[in-house]
Amino acid sequence: MNLYLRLLKMMLLALFTGPRLGAFDESRIRFRCWPSDLDLNRHMNNGRYLTLMDLGRMDLTLRSGLIRAMLQKRWNPVAGGVTIRYRRPIRPFEKFEVRTRLLGWDEKWFYMEQRLMGQEGKLASVALIRALFVGPAGTVPPGEVGKAMGNDGPSPGLPESVLAWKKSEELLA
Repeated sequence: MNLYLRLLKMMLLALFTGPRLGAFDESRIRFRCWPSDLDLNRHMNNGRYLTLMDLGRMDLTLRSGLIRAMLQKRWNPVAGGVTIRYRRPIRPFEKFEVRTRLLGWDEKWFYMEQRLMGQEGKLASVALIRALFVGPAGTVPPGEVGKAMGNDGPSPGLPESVLAWKKSEELLA
């Protein structure tokens, strides 16, 4: 139940109080680690990190205005991969922040970075996510989605970490 409340709170804040974000602006949303987020080791469960990152991506979608195009054109986001590094635990009742930013895209995928920052701004985890959008006619070109987010130009160059991850994904396939 607490995820539904977090989702509702995030959506209301994004739609009514949050500033509009550009395509490459960073979304920041704050949470607290509740007992229902914990695993047997009494820190946030590793799966919960990924679930809360979903909310971060939704916040960026709402604040950038992309949601309008998604609804009008019937685009659906599809996650295609994630790699995550856990750096330090999030403890019970600790406040933390989910930071989400679009890094860029290639001919098919969008690449985002998400960070969970614990108290005092300490990095708790960092993840790279790749996703695409599917519409009634199939995969939506990333440039078209970028325009819906307010970016008429090409993607910036992808960071070395993303290029290395892309290469490792190719080797796995």
